[in-house]
Amino acid sequence: MSDTLITVIAIALAAVLMFVFPLMTTADRADDTAQVTLQTSTDEFTLNIANTGKLTLDDYDKFVQKISNPNTYDVEIEFQILDENVGKKTIQVNSKTIGENTYYSEYTSQIMNQLKNNKKVTLKEGDIVTVKVSNNNKTMSAQLSGTMNDSATITASSTQTVTTNGK
Repeated sequence: MSDTLITVIAIALAAVLMFVFPLMTTADRADDTAQVTLQTSTDEFTLNIANTGKLTLDDYDKFVQKISNPNTYDVEIEFQILDENVGKKTIQVNSKTIGENTYYSEYTSQIMNQLKNNKKVTLKEGDIVTVKVSNNNKTMSAQLSGTMNDSATITASSTQTVTTNGK
């Protein structure tokens, strides 16, 4: 009886080592590949916006379609718009001092509204583009490891300064 129990335990352990462990390793590698691919796509998307000075609805849709297989992602976009108000005085006592350039931010919902209405958002030289992407579904690796953590395991972020005025 004792030998049978040890044999059953040995077979179960062998099954885990032969099937589950390699599956978990393969799933982890798939997550690593997805991470690299996502970061590369996000960098290309952000660089395209910075080099052209505009974001079109078509470019955004292509980016989302490119990254959305097999995982699904939340895309957050922030434009920091350079507010060049050269007539603004910093100190009332010294009227010859011109104020510093400041930035104001536009976020994903505002940008998406502009894209839906105008089909593009134009930027000017000096504006800053930030794109953050994170997965919103549980990957195979997270499912196999049994983690209950809802935090994103695949994320990418990219920031670029616009180098040309969009038209």
